[in-house]
Amino acid sequence: MKYSLMERKRLRYNFGGLEEVVEIPNLLDTQMESYNEFLFPHGDEPSGIHKAFESVFPISAHNGKAHIEYHGYTMGEPPFTVDECRKNGTSYAAPVYAKLSLAVRDKADKNKLGLVKAQDNVYMGDTHLMTPTGSFIVNGTERSVVSQLHRSPGVFFNHDGGGSHISGKFIYSARIIPYNGSWLDFEFDIKENLFARIDRRHRLPINYLLSALDFTNEEILAMFFATDKVSIGENGLTMDVVPEHLRDETVGFSIEDKKGKLLVDTGHRITADDVKSIAEAGLKEITIPETHLYGKVLAHDILVDDELIAPCNTSIDKLLMEQLREKGVKEINIIYTNELDRGPYISNTLANYWLEGKENAVGEIYKIMRPGDQFNREEAAKFFDNLFFNGTRYNLSNIGRMKLNKRLNREDLTGLLHLEKDDIVETIKILISIKDGLDEIDDIDSLENRRVRRVGEMVQNALRLGLLKVERAVKERLSLPDVDKQTPKDLISAKAVSASVREFFMSSQLSQLIDQVNPLSEVTHKRRVSALGPGGLSRERAGFEVRDVHTSHYGRLCPIETPEGPNIGLINSLAIYAKINSYGFLETPYRRVKDKAITDEVVYVSAMDEWNHVIASASAKVDKRNRIADEIVPVRYRSEVMLRPATEVTLIDVSPKQLISVATSLIPFLEHDDANRALMGSNMQRQAVPLVKREKPLVGTGMEKYVARDSGRCVVAKRGGVVEEIDSKRIVVRVTDDTNELPVDIYPLETYRRTNYNTCINQLPSVEVNDVVGVGDIIADGSASDLGELAIGSNMRIGLMCWKGYNFEDSILLSERLVADERLTSIHIVELTCTSRTTKLGDEEITRDIPNVGKMALASLDESGIVQVGAEVRSGDILVGMVTPKSEEQLTPEENLLRAIFGEKALNVKDNSLRVSPGVKGTVVDVQIFTREGVDKDERAKAEDKAILSEAKNTTTTQYEIYRKITAAQFQEKLAGKQVEKGKGFKSKHRLTKKDLENLELKDIFNLSMSDSSLNDQLDKARANLIMVEKELNKNYSDTEKKIKAGDTGLAPGVLKIVKVYVAVKRHIQSGDKMAGRHGNKGVVSAIVPVEDMPYDVKGNPLDVVLSPLGLPSRMNIGQLLEAHLGYAAKSLGEKIQELLDQEKQLTGLLKLLKSIY
Repeated sequence: MKYSLMERKRLRYNFGGLEEVVEIPNLLDTQMESYNEFLFPHGDEPSGIHKAFESVFPISAHNGKAHIEYHGYTMGEPPFTVDECRKNGTSYAAPVYAKLSLAVRDKADKNKLGLVKAQDNVYMGDTHLMTPTGSFIVNGTERSVVSQLHRSPGVFFNHDGGGSHISGKFIYSARIIPYNGSWLDFEFDIKENLFARIDRRHRLPINYLLSALDFTNEEILAMFFATDKVSIGENGLTMDVVPEHLRDETVGFSIEDKKGKLLVDTGHRITADDVKSIAEAGLKEITIPETHLYGKVLAHDILVDDELIAPCNTSIDKLLMEQLREKGVKEINIIYTNELDRGPYISNTLANYWLEGKENAVGEIYKIMRPGDQFNREEAAKFFDNLFFNGTRYNLSNIGRMKLNKRLNREDLTGLLHLEKDDIVETIKILISIKDGLDEIDDIDSLENRRVRRVGEMVQNALRLGLLKVERAVKERLSLPDVDKQTPKDLISAKAVSASVREFFMSSQLSQLIDQVNPLSEVTHKRRVSALGPGGLSRERAGFEVRDVHTSHYGRLCPIETPEGPNIGLINSLAIYAKINSYGFLETPYRRVKDKAITDEVVYVSAMDEWNHVIASASAKVDKRNRIADEIVPVRYRSEVMLRPATEVTLIDVSPKQLISVATSLIPFLEHDDANRALMGSNMQRQAVPLVKREKPLVGTGMEKYVARDSGRCVVAKRGGVVEEIDSKRIVVRVTDDTNELPVDIYPLETYRRTNYNTCINQLPSVEVNDVVGVGDIIADGSASDLGELAIGSNMRIGLMCWKGYNFEDSILLSERLVADERLTSIHIVELTCTSRTTKLGDEEITRDIPNVGKMALASLDESGIVQVGAEVRSGDILVGMVTPKSEEQLTPEENLLRAIFGEKALNVKDNSLRVSPGVKGTVVDVQIFTREGVDKDERAKAEDKAILSEAKNTTTTQYEIYRKITAAQFQEKLAGKQVEKGKGFKSKHRLTKKDLENLELKDIFNLSMSDSSLNDQLDKARANLIMVEKELNKNYSDTEKKIKAGDTGLAPGVLKIVKVYVAVKRHIQSGDKMAGRHGNKGVVSAIVPVEDMPYDVKGNPLDVVLSPLGLPSRMNIGQLLEAHLGYAAKSLGEKIQELLDQEKQLTGLLKLLKSIY
């Protein structure tokens, strides 16, 4: 097994019995892949920005005179880096330019294009970019867009559970949901008439909708009913025999075979055996009495010499039969219905709500959808067509079309993205078959009917809404007479697009401030899936069923991690291995099983595709040949857990932890905890504040390193190399991987950076100079990580016992030693802002010269009136001195004298200084000064700029020097032993030695002329590369210099200067603080006791924490006991190893102990 650098520094023993078959994916892939696909679509189908533009363009004028066409887009560079956006309070975004052309029709011949303007790059607003950690910077704050779980487009069949009517009768319904457009519902009423409903408006009889689709009533009956043919002869009536149509019918006549044998007697109810006998007898027709037809319904219009005798759907009675005989009708067809599985629903609806003609039907629909509007036949027809059959107004999307075709049992899952007649007809047929008991309703809570809308899709929709607003404005402008003199740039304004995207990121319910309490909370927030938000559920109306754990969640959504409040079950977390496919459905990995043999093929399966698979758990017994050992194994099949033969197994889980989320997987011995307590444990881990002293967990689960790696808090090596230089601000790595880029990576370290929740990010190097690092190795720990592993807590020596009532209920008793050793101490960063503005009376001024303030209060301020970094401050101390002009007042003679003596400046202004907030006591760790462009910078601001430039210069110099060093080393190796023609201090034909080359500077090496011409070419190329690298580095430095000299352009109008002061507050554990373990065992500190008063163990070591033993049995979280035992064992083994090291004995004893452990 290959270990990373950090794993080699800390070996862990794994008690797991199963090997990891599938590598843990990057935990932020869900967000990153979606947004990358939005910005840079790659695939056959248009998506992302490209799809949003294509959905709106080309834009044509109302009069058809001109149109604008779209030819692709480009993206510019972001004006600021991520760190600059965070500091300046700006958004991390890049401009988008669309290539557009304007075409104007010829005035003489309107069918011919006249003037065509060349393609123009038109600015279409800024699009936010995602940071490398999967977040967005919006106005300087870090935000995350939560993925949304919503009902997939497609068709769904359901019933009301019998709750709509007092009788308890099920009311069946179907709903076609598009991605964009009107919803179409079909539903029965209590009298079993079938209705349609458009956009949940007033319902209309189903025949109105079918007639509007240009079906006649006769065609409607033919589509939904089988028919029986009846011949009317002189000797009576005969009916063609369809044996299945006779089943369960009580006949008022006898049926005999050709030989006269009685098959069915009069008054007998025909059974399945009777149907079989009739079929075997080969009867083609039977004689029936006329009374048998009474109550039956005609399947077609009866016409004689173009005279309508009876329309279709007419109920047959004695009078009608007499008319038919009079008119000489020889043959009629009746619709086939029965009470068992062929209901007369369409026929009943036609009878109760008779309507003929397409125009009449469209008119009725128009009146229902547009009540009060004046009726116009052409307008009504156009309106109806736009509802479902116009691709620009109605969009099923690829997902909706796939789901629709799959549910309608079609083989081809592709098709038009708007509805077709067949879609509606087949949906009605399936709804009727469900009503008849021949089909089943859909499980709307299953993940096969719910899909995930990710960040890329949501931003695409916001962009499309903005473009639709642009389209409306542009259509008006294209209709103007002087359009041929315009260009696309003149016609298009991007304000609506920018506003739409900005509104989404700033005010959408799904765009949230990142939970940055610790690295785990950040990762979990980005992996969250919410059923709330626009187009989703509301917590007030969401019932128990939608919140409950569903069998399809297995391996896709965590059944444990969810909030405890009103959002329970509505906000979930992705399971560890879960992926989202191109349709937006959640998938989980399985290994294929063929005849008990487990293969190495890993397949990702959605809930839809899982239905017909027999799936074994990862813990199934496996023999040496990688075959399932048991003959009968527990499996999951179609939402049920059962025992099945191993030969039937088709898939097997890849890991026992694939059904849980990242936070839940960090709980050791999770299987021994009650689910409710595990839920609390997974949630409370996210609330843990990072501690000053980071401690790796003695008992972990193996997931800690993945959370630390993907959280963005740690520094991860981008390329392999050797650590060249380390200090508190940066790590320099000389790259050894083959690459065409600059072979130097400089990783800046963050110190005392404030998060959204005022916790502190402080990165510390975890490597040493000359360490060899690989790609993906962690080279610096962030907050709450230790040697590349998540460390959100502390390893405590605990005891379960009562202690004078101080740990009654869930109270916790602590030792004073924890406070003294600062093991539970955390640092929080408080941001305080001072803004200097222009007022009506003059400019506010940041200064040290403040009226009525003593020297002691100004001791920590510099000459510019700004507090020094490192100053200790407490509540009420001045951080930034600022005076504001005040209005002129009428002065007394005494005040005039004082003004003459002391000057008028101090009396004309009032103190408006920034002071430390109440309850805050700490150290100033950073000061940031932002000065408006054109305003003179003070000395402090100049010093800050100088420091930034010095750091940039240092970075440039380091990169250049290391590049020179690498180039020199390469040629020292290449040229050793080679002949030189001429060079500094060398004779012709001299063979160079390593010592010769080591004494040469790089410029002298470049000046060597070698006998081998290929070496000369390499020297010339290397010299050119060095010059190019120097120019590039100097350009980067000059760009930084220009940015600093330009001033801050992002300040609000009227603002002259902003000073932000960051104060680090150290908080110690104290009574009243909440503490928790990983198993949902939580409590409040009741007392902090002197060490000598704490209980102690057999060795005399005092405990750190005393918990109540009564908190275990009822909570059923026994995992904490097992963790305590294993942790104590690990601690004891560590003490043994330390004891052997302290004794300085030979390594044999130590090695023997280590081998026995590992």
